[in-house]
Amino acid sequence: MTDHQLAKLQRLKEEALQGGGEARVARQHELGKWTARERIDHLLDAGSFQELGMFVKHQIADFGMDKKRYAGDAVITGLGAIAGRQVAVYAQDFTVLGGSFSQMHARKIVTLQDMALEAGVPIIGLMDSGGARIQEGIRGLAGYGAMFSRNVLSSGVIPQISLMMGPSAGGSVYAPALTDFVIMVKDTSTMFLTGPDVVEAVTGEQVSTEELGGAMVHNTRSGVAHFLAADEAGALAMVRLLLDYLPQNNTDDPPLASANDPATRQEPALLHMVPATDDQPYDVKQVLQAVVDQGSFLQVQPYFARNAVVGFARMAGHVVGLIANQPAFLAGVLDIDASDKIAHFIRICDAFNIPLLTFVDTPGFLPGVNQEHSGVIRHGAKIIYAYVEATVPKISVILRKAMGGAYIAMSSREMRSDLALAWPSAQIAVMGAEGAVRILHRRDLAQAEDPARLEADFVQAYREKFFNPYVAAELGFIDDVIDPRETRPRLIKALAFLRSKVQQNPPKKHGLMPV
Repeated sequence: MTDHQLAKLQRLKEEALQGGGEARVARQHELGKWTARERIDHLLDAGSFQELGMFVKHQIADFGMDKKRYAGDAVITGLGAIAGRQVAVYAQDFTVLGGSFSQMHARKIVTLQDMALEAGVPIIGLMDSGGARIQEGIRGLAGYGAMFSRNVLSSGVIPQISLMMGPSAGGSVYAPALTDFVIMVKDTSTMFLTGPDVVEAVTGEQVSTEELGGAMVHNTRSGVAHFLAADEAGALAMVRLLLDYLPQNNTDDPPLASANDPATRQEPALLHMVPATDDQPYDVKQVLQAVVDQGSFLQVQPYFARNAVVGFARMAGHVVGLIANQPAFLAGVLDIDASDKIAHFIRICDAFNIPLLTFVDTPGFLPGVNQEHSGVIRHGAKIIYAYVEATVPKISVILRKAMGGAYIAMSSREMRSDLALAWPSAQIAVMGAEGAVRILHRRDLAQAEDPARLEADFVQAYREKFFNPYVAAELGFIDDVIDPRETRPRLIKALAFLRSKVQQNPPKKHGLMPV
């Protein structure tokens, strides 16, 4: 090999490393954003990145594009490691043609997606793009299609994580939407199908970019995003933390951590966390944090559908998925958004071999015309479908209320759960005492001289009979009523027994989950 050849290689590499040039890099920094290469350096273990496709360029000459050919074509792709575990990563480069999506840009990502799927490693996408490159016409659109198809084929096989580091508009938003987790950066990242100008032209509504598709909107209202980061460093750190709870692929187990919290630890504080009064709120996260390994709880979608809590944690070092009703918000009722949030999380855990622990305290599904007309029936059915479909170990603990259809949906024995436990404070009934009494004793109350007093007597009798876990335990629907202090050791013992669980669903092409 000649010196000239080596010099040419070095020159081309240095050219590629410049991205869109010093001016555009400076502009990126002025916007408070890192470059694609800086992001990769912060994300991966030092020295682990192996770049692929560095010299790829677009092949379009129309509209003067023959004078705008950059090495890499606005996306950096390659292999690397996070905490010593292999990952695939791509980062769109906004300094090159606004990170716009093209045929060759797509080909680089699709090639990486295929490699990640074949190798069985997580794939991480750092999104920062102005959208499809208009000059390429259908070539870019076809590229989106090829990318989306890989997202779908990889779903449930390898973890797919999307970081929104800047804008994402039009068809490009479906790439992150098809992945398992979406992380957005406050005040920096946006996602929308049609921008504010189009919205105003079509509907007359005036809205800013941030109001239409900013990080807060998708974390609090739409549910598109799963995590909110204050800045880019926080977003990249979130990826590293999240991967610590996920396996490399669906044939692997999640990473086992050393357990510094004794498996036999009993927690006296649990005796007082759930108020004795039915309608008094409390923060269920305090219960969860008292039960799991100390400091291990990672909440997913903390700002969306706050009447439900989902997240990852560890029990004796093993990863578990937590699902709980949140009495501190809307009394812990189930509604459309909470149903979607819970069902999606169940399926993620089931796909990646993560046992499910469900903590129940809900008065039922949220009543109302808007909920009914918006499809609470089909959305609520998603929870049932997801629990029944899931073959990982499933354990439920009823803390207080478990009413009506919500009792059934929230990992009851009939949802093929492996173990159903209850605290002595558990209340399992078709509906609340007052409502039940007004239906069951309608005639008696109508004829009574003092209906209020009679109703109070009926309510008290109903509570004594049904507002406890013992009728359900007598019938075998509850496996055991436990002292709250024993919750952690009992769950750890049960999980150890169920770790070798093998369950197969009936063979089929796929089920038809309610949508």
